[in-house]
Amino acid sequence: MNTPKNIVILSGAGMSAESGIPTFRGADGLWEGHRIEEVATPEAWESNPQLVLQFYNERRRHLMDADPNKGHQIVANWQRHASVHVITQNVDDLHERAGSSHVLHLHGELMKARSTGPGAEVYPVNQWEMTPEDRCPRGYPVRPHIVWFGEAVPMMDEALPIVRTADAIVVIGTSMQVYPAAQLVFEAQPGASVYVIDPAAENLPAGMAERIAMGGADGLSKLNERWFG
Repeated sequence: MNTPKNIVILSGAGMSAESGIPTFRGADGLWEGHRIEEVATPEAWESNPQLVLQFYNERRRHLMDADPNKGHQIVANWQRHASVHVITQNVDDLHERAGSSHVLHLHGELMKARSTGPGAEVYPVNQWEMTPEDRCPRGYPVRPHIVWFGEAVPMMDEALPIVRTADAIVVIGTSMQVYPAAQLVFEAQPGASVYVIDPAAENLPAGMAERIAMGGADGLSKLNERWFG
């Protein structure tokens, strides 16, 4: 095929798993020993903000000990050859740390906090720890900048037009079952090529995508060799 000029990466938890970041939840349905309702909903924040802060502090500390993997680096290197946009369900900053310039986080960012005031301003987190005493410059308490279950996904409005410009879409490390993010691949323009790097991705119509049954780094290496030699 021709070398793509506009590449969109749709990445999920499997992309970061190779950096040692645990995937969303285990087979028992728990996320690091907690039910989702305890740590990832607006109701959890209202009822037990200390537990929520502690949970995300631990995720943040773990992230600070992780490094981008080969897959993140390949995506960043593609910027030398094409326009590359990353749309990720992940809340880590590994794409940015690998060097990707255009990264859109659908579900928020672990290394940022958001004011609970009317402006909902977003601020970097200082190191890894947030405390109940933290306030934004206007005096409002801050919360993790995470899109919790039951909340809208505001960045979808920015993601849709990006996907529609792509001539190649690469889906990595996601089963394409989490909505509204799973909608994005169906927004591809006619003629765009779609590649799914994840043996578990079964949510696309037959023939819509080329499936590459490998881990993220190996699958991206295969595409890299095909496109850029």
